Amino acid sequence: MTENDMRQEQERLEQVAAKLSARIAEMEPEMAGLYDQVTDIRKRFWEEVTVNTSTDEDFEETFFTIRQQVALLSERERTHQKRVQQWSSLNRLLLSPYFGRIDFREEGQSESEPIYIGVSSFVETDGLNFLIYDWRSPIASMYYDYSPGAAAYETPGGRIAGTIELKRQYQIQGTEIVNLFDASLTIGDEILQQVLGQGTDGQMKSIVSTIQMEQNAIIRNEKSRMLIVQGAAGSGKTSAALQRVAYLLYKHRERLKADQIVLISPNPMFNSYVATVLPELGEENMQQTTFQDYLDYWLGTALQSDDLFDQIEYVLTAEASEGYEARRAAIAYKASEAFLRAIQNYASWLGQAGMRFTNIRFRGRDIITAAQMRDQFYSFEPSIRIANRVASLKAWLLKELAVLERKEREAEWVQEEIQYIDDERYADVYGMLHQEQGVFDFAEQYARVREIIDKKRRGDEGDFDFARKEEELLRRMVVDEHFAPLKQSVKQLKFIDVMGLYEQLFSVEEVYRQMTNKTEVPEHWAEVCRQTKEKLSRSEMFYEDASPYLYLKELIEGVRTNADIQHIFVDEGQDYSLFQYELLKRLFPRARMTVLGDFGQAIFPQATDLHTADSPLIQLYGASETNQVYLARSYRSTREIVAFTKSLLPGSEDIVPFERKGGKPLLTMASSGEQRIVRMAEDLAVLQAEGFASIAVITKTAAESAEAYARLTAQGCLALQLMTKQSPSFEQGTMVVPAYLAKGVEFDAVLIYDASAQVYHRESERKLFYTACTRAMHRLQLYANGEWTPYISGTNRSLYEVRM
Repeated sequence: MTENDMRQEQERLEQVAAKLSARIAEMEPEMAGLYDQVTDIRKRFWEEVTVNTSTDEDFEETFFTIRQQVALLSERERTHQKRVQQWSSLNRLLLSPYFGRIDFREEGQSESEPIYIGVSSFVETDGLNFLIYDWRSPIASMYYDYSPGAAAYETPGGRIAGTIELKRQYQIQGTEIVNLFDASLTIGDEILQQVLGQGTDGQMKSIVSTIQMEQNAIIRNEKSRMLIVQGAAGSGKTSAALQRVAYLLYKHRERLKADQIVLISPNPMFNSYVATVLPELGEENMQQTTFQDYLDYWLGTALQSDDLFDQIEYVLTAEASEGYEARRAAIAYKASEAFLRAIQNYASWLGQAGMRFTNIRFRGRDIITAAQMRDQFYSFEPSIRIANRVASLKAWLLKELAVLERKEREAEWVQEEIQYIDDERYADVYGMLHQEQGVFDFAEQYARVREIIDKKRRGDEGDFDFARKEEELLRRMVVDEHFAPLKQSVKQLKFIDVMGLYEQLFSVEEVYRQMTNKTEVPEHWAEVCRQTKEKLSRSEMFYEDASPYLYLKELIEGVRTNADIQHIFVDEGQDYSLFQYELLKRLFPRARMTVLGDFGQAIFPQATDLHTADSPLIQLYGASETNQVYLARSYRSTREIVAFTKSLLPGSEDIVPFERKGGKPLLTMASSGEQRIVRMAEDLAVLQAEGFASIAVITKTAAESAEAYARLTAQGCLALQLMTKQSPSFEQGTMVVPAYLAKGVEFDAVLIYDASAQVYHRESERKLFYTACTRAMHRLQLYANGEWTPYISGTNRSLYEVRM
């Protein structure tokens, strides 16, 4: 690159920055004026509306006046909001106007066009000349996908081919080019090295300037109903997914809104970790939730379920407890495809026999029994789906309740309750009777009501016909009030004993075989049944039962769908069972699904393999509707940390580290537990002094986290934060956190609190240990007093350093 090239680039940058500043200055008076208009309309809203309801015409005129004012206010607010978004985009560009350039010559053209790429578009005032192209625009895709030479991009009008004659990268701060160089196939390692070498501050950053070609394919994929992304730790899965959200909102901005996209996060803290990415890209945040939120909502308050973290704590800490092996077997089985098929077979069997209902009781007596419901249910055509028969049974019950309600009006208790009705209720009844006669004079109504009330209290019945109608209406109102909860309960399908139906699966072994068409029962089945029923007897549920229970409930009652949601993103997708994916598919029938995960970090017992050719996820929408992507390159950690961590996990040989150098992981063997804490406290102080803003002491369990926090605090580490499943967010600083809560997050430095064989010795915990170590970006330090975990003892000694 010549000195003249550099000068021309600097001059262009200054021109673009000047035009950005000018456009911002032009917009500010308009924005201020729109804001004043909105404020003024809100302030004077009712002054512009004359409320008159004397006649039907006056009421109609009032209605249309209010609607006109509301429409005017909404139009001004939308215009103001749009200008604010444009103004914010221009201000973001002003900080760093663009990061890339390609010179593209379209086929049939004699000259190339320079395409400058930034986080959003900027067009000349004539609306024709793009000074900056949004990174999500079709033409910008070539920057990520091609090296200089033949290239093409897709447009709504078809494919446009040509030649990239120049590909250039920039690091820009304001009006100054900090770095500039020409690039080849991939986004230049120089910029990526600098970006990855920076520290983290507790929140994920959007780095659209360093999107790699394989990530760009994920971002722009729109052909698949199901997109499965299996990627190594630190391969940029989550970042690509969030940029995919930004791309979808950009491309389909006329028909797709942020609240039509849902991110299923591994825990509430992760929501805060990724909360700034989309706003940095100029987009509103999508809806963010956890699967536990979904479970809690649909289970309601009557049934309490453990959560995923209760389950993993049990698995990690209760090895010596009675019934442990049976519970482990139950966790695995209740998340399996085999149990899914068993539930489906069970639902089919219930169409022939075995349905359970709950008596409908009124004033201490059964007015419709479970036996009556069962007879009616099985009187319907057997070929009709069970959910449709439930709907027919609901309609039958409402009719029966209507008949019973009319009969109940003659009961003695109704007359007794009428005697205690207050004055306000009598006034309501009187008003209802006289409105039917066209009487609307308020003063006359009030006087007449007082007269009736006085007569009632004196025992004078007054006008016989009026009193009869009054009593009929009062009886109807009293009984209707008492029957209303029953009717509401029927509408909510509470007459179905779903818990009893689920418990029935675990009642008798022979019944289980018959109901599910299975010839064999799972391992430890008797103990599994005992544990499950004992938990259900307290209106509680193991976490592994919650999804099968809700799935069975959906099969019986019908699916409660949300047709507004267009896209579902599931992060840490390997941690979800097939039941949970089936529920998401049923809940959001119109949505496309993007699943991100790493089977190497499948630390929960119900894990689902994502990337194998026979992954059960492929069956969800079918192979033709599913696309699988594998990301092998790891960008988060230094080359030395990746080399060490991949050696911990058999089968991870294909993980490719990004060539960012750093120190080898440091293993500290202490002579005692107390000495281990002393050394760790000293190391924390050194790391903080070096300027690392995000440091994690990672433990195996919540109990170990509490211990580490207490001992390190006693040692003088006063700036520690203890992270638990109740913690709302990750904050910048030094924290103590269990490994399963740190999933998906990265830290400048990670200290493994206890890497001894005493803590990590089971093969089933290897992935948990691997997950903890792969959180480190720049430094990884492990501590033990006693023998190292066997995961380390089997690795190459040259991959780490030892400090005694």
